[in-house]
Amino acid sequence: MFCKNSVYAATALSLMAGGAFAETITIATVNNGDMIRMQGYTDKFTEETGHEVEWVTLEENVLRQRVTTDISTKGGSFDIMTIGMYETPIWGANGWLVPLDDLSEEYDVEDILPAMRDGLSHDGTLYAAPFYGESSMIMYRKDLMEKAGMEMPKDPTWEFIREAAAAMTDRENDINGICLRGKAGWGEGGALITAMSNSFGARWFDEDWNAQFDSEAWADTLNFYKGMMDESGPSGYASNGFNENLSLFQQGKCGMWIDATVAASFVTNPEDSTVADQVGFALAPDNGLGKRSNWLWAWALAIPAGTQKEDAAREFIEWATSKEYIQLVAENEGWANVPPGARKSLYENPDYQEVPFAQMTLDSILSADPQNSTVEPTPYVGVQFAAIPEFAGIATDVSQEFSAAYAGQQTVEEALEKAQDLTNDAMEAAGYR
Repeated sequence: MFCKNSVYAATALSLMAGGAFAETITIATVNNGDMIRMQGYTDKFTEETGHEVEWVTLEENVLRQRVTTDISTKGGSFDIMTIGMYETPIWGANGWLVPLDDLSEEYDVEDILPAMRDGLSHDGTLYAAPFYGESSMIMYRKDLMEKAGMEMPKDPTWEFIREAAAAMTDRENDINGICLRGKAGWGEGGALITAMSNSFGARWFDEDWNAQFDSEAWADTLNFYKGMMDESGPSGYASNGFNENLSLFQQGKCGMWIDATVAASFVTNPEDSTVADQVGFALAPDNGLGKRSNWLWAWALAIPAGTQKEDAAREFIEWATSKEYIQLVAENEGWANVPPGARKSLYENPDYQEVPFAQMTLDSILSADPQNSTVEPTPYVGVQFAAIPEFAGIATDVSQEFSAAYAGQQTVEEALEKAQDLTNDAMEAAGYR
């Protein structure tokens, strides 16, 4: 019995990490490249802490649905959730997330870019740590732009983009002048068209929470988008999101792609991209009204309140969003492949400053202003979303109407009329109007 008890004692001691028993934590995350890469390094975390990790990796729209349902019903399926700037302040205010107000001194919270830290906080308390941060920008084929006899400005207009897209389109060789999200989902095609609409002078609501889809600015936005994509976009663009367009661009089938700055490392990676040595970058377009069409976002890691594994979850978040993790990826895969957009120290690093898209990414992030994203005043905060709890459901429905218009299943006018009615109905039911 003595020997058996000794074995149990030794095992218990070996499972202790900083005073806590080793756990198995479950993490819900999105199927984006940087998150997939992080999973490949999980063994390092397990070696350091003893904690095991189980991953639930989901397509973006599905992830949003799963984690929202789980946390709002206190389902308890996950110990860590991958969420963003929309959910975090709202869920933090609801008491649904564990505050990250006691991260270690070595973690250096002050090193997180203010735009990311503020967007992931409520009343000054951080509720999620950014794994990576992003804005959106133009990624384009320099060779095709040159062949078209054009030169990309650093800060182009939408009219230039449409003209360049038409000039680069080569249907016989399966080259589309431009690839943009059209997929339904408030964070998929909905994010792109909302950010784009800001530059056309549109807004979701006026100052009294009345929907604005009956405005000329929204009609101009959707008609311009659909006209340009019908002319120069890929077939089936109404169902393309981030991953679909990434694949098209890497295969050399897009002249331009306006999307998340985080994609830059993938389109310039010669192991994955057939056009890696031909990619240039520029700021997202404007329309002469003083607002660019770039968004602001962070995919971040948060701990749902009520988890029984809070300590282990916090250890993982500190590990995965740390300076040391960035260094680990750089040592193994090069500086171009580290998670971007989250830490000031990364952009102060001379090695990272040599990465061709580093400065453009930072410029794009710093130019996005969630407090003043539209030409006309609004009662909400947010660039590609309105930071109210009802937005996700409303915007998902609206984006479905837009995608149906892109696919030719209804007219732009019909889509906007339906968007106007369903948004006002939902806002009235929620007590805003």
